[in-house]
Amino acid sequence: MRRVPLIILLVLLSVLLNVVLWTGCSRLLGWGVLLWSTEDPAIPSGTVLPVYIRSNIDHVWVVGTPDAYRTRNREGNKFEIPLWQLELRGGKRAARKRAAEFEEYALLYAETGQDGLPIREDPDNSSRRVYRLRMGQIIKILELVEGNPAISTTGEPLPGDWYRVLTEDGAIGYCFSYRLKFFEHTGGALALSPAATESVQEDPDLDMVLSRSWYPDWYGAMAASRRIDLADLSRRWRFSPSPDTGIAHLYLPTADLSFSYTGIQRVGSRSWRFEGIQGSLQMQLPLDTTLAVQYTEPDGVPRTVTFVTLPMELDDLIAQETERRETLFQNLYALGPAFQSTNYGNLGFAENGRFVWTGNNILIPQVIPASALGSGSISMDLFLSPDLEERYTGAFTLRFDGINSAGIPVHFLYTTDDPGLRIEYVPPDNLTGVTVTRRAAAPTVIYFFANPLEF
Repeated sequence: MRRVPLIILLVLLSVLLNVVLWTGCSRLLGWGVLLWSTEDPAIPSGTVLPVYIRSNIDHVWVVGTPDAYRTRNREGNKFEIPLWQLELRGGKRAARKRAAEFEEYALLYAETGQDGLPIREDPDNSSRRVYRLRMGQIIKILELVEGNPAISTTGEPLPGDWYRVLTEDGAIGYCFSYRLKFFEHTGGALALSPAATESVQEDPDLDMVLSRSWYPDWYGAMAASRRIDLADLSRRWRFSPSPDTGIAHLYLPTADLSFSYTGIQRVGSRSWRFEGIQGSLQMQLPLDTTLAVQYTEPDGVPRTVTFVTLPMELDDLIAQETERRETLFQNLYALGPAFQSTNYGNLGFAENGRFVWTGNNILIPQVIPASALGSGSISMDLFLSPDLEERYTGAFTLRFDGINSAGIPVHFLYTTDDPGLRIEYVPPDNLTGVTVTRRAAAPTVIYFFANPLEF
């Protein structure tokens, strides 16, 4: 008697098992909720379905067709759907409860109006991208969620919300709705736009650009030298491609422009063009940390601006500089907080950074403007050039309250010792940015003795 080869025996057993499962077995695995509508039979999402089999090899469920969706021209009452298309809930009561929770969004889908619109890991436009949508691609809306709003060019939140969504190939994440067009679908084939059938080529360089924050190159120079101008950083000059909204924002001292785009097209090695905009906007990545942005101003003049990534988050850089200034002021405050001079009056500091200077008439108007009052605030906002660092402790700005204006700045070098404080007037022309580059030609030096009395 000839033996049947093992492989043939296994095939026969598999066929027999499938026949039994499909025709003879009616035992339920459980009940589930359809997340994405089916085409044949045409069953809308949100429908509760009986589940018979889960195949981890083929990645499908075998489900039953409810009576309301059975048709004469279709053989059998069971069919397969991908695992991602259904949420198994166990018993029928649990499935119906989940369907009731899902009812508000059960029929809601959306079409993307921007090529490259990201689906993110969390509802935040700085979160990691898990999927890039094509123009015209359809996604399933699962639920409305709380998230960090996308910000418009005016600093106001953009209209729209974050939704948890599902793609036709099973990716799940969060998408901001500003570039979505919502519609309802009750089952059957979903019509895709021609653009949605085109594949999106992976572009790691573009993904890197879109995932980073880009600031003017002088921000990088400040971070490298540790000479931080907080007033400049607080403006947050930047270039933001904003893939979640499809609005690229160029925010600079000389330009505040927004470009609404529908896609980003690669035009060369690490070079891209923004599509569907008025004017011209391109970017090139010569280095991983450097981005050159070319744009056309409203008057038609072409411009190129260089942006960089920072070695740390901008907020961390601001926090470090703020802490440095606070430490310097506390050291000065601890030395006084009040100081007395025979010829130049009394200078006192408060813990909140305010000062009062009385009896300083001899300095008006050569050092202190005539419109300045005798009070104001102190800012440890200046740095010293290398040739001054050995001779002075530092430099600060006294911003005097004014009769008709506030914040009249007067700059001083200073040194501290046990008896007191010596300050030296710095003319505005002796500053380069926030750095004192040289002393005055005929310096005005003022010496104060420390007074232990509180201010």
